[in-house]
Amino acid sequence: MAVREIVTHPDPVLRKKARKITDFGSELQSLIDDMVETMRVAPGVGLAAPQIGIPLQLIVVEYGEKDEEKETEEAPKLYTIINPEIIRFSSDQEVGTEGCLSIPGFVGDVERPLAITLKGLNRRGQPLRLKANGWLARIFQHEVDHLNGVLFIDRAEKVWKVEEQTGQVSPAD
Repeated sequence: MAVREIVTHPDPVLRKKARKITDFGSELQSLIDDMVETMRVAPGVGLAAPQIGIPLQLIVVEYGEKDEEKETEEAPKLYTIINPEIIRFSSDQEVGTEGCLSIPGFVGDVERPLAITLKGLNRRGQPLRLKANGWLARIFQHEVDHLNGVLFIDRAEKVWKVEEQTGQVSPAD
């Protein structure tokens, strides 16, 4: 496994529509492992192949829900989804603050559906179907957007720069 370099905006690969994957051989398996390691080191909760300069329809997501009332956190679950497609969106929407490893130092408020149904293939090429709610649904939508050349700044109502030293935020120019 290797940590790959994360491509940053305005690299053109981030604006291309990614190609479907048809070969599930050892090269793809190594790419998946590298993406998981890269996402964890970054650190992030999701990564799409175009973010490491590879225009293929592949995302990895690792996320665990927090239960504020019980003050517990479920162990993060790792998802690898090839050729993902969101086939259902809830009508209920919510604004949430998103950031992106490919747009370091900026965050923005993005309105997205609260729940989705996603289909795709696992790392062995077997079909999968997932229902996701809340932040997990948001993460999947953000990563699938990357496969279509869409960045969170394209959907954001407002974008601002996060000051690294102080944690303060200021409006983006």
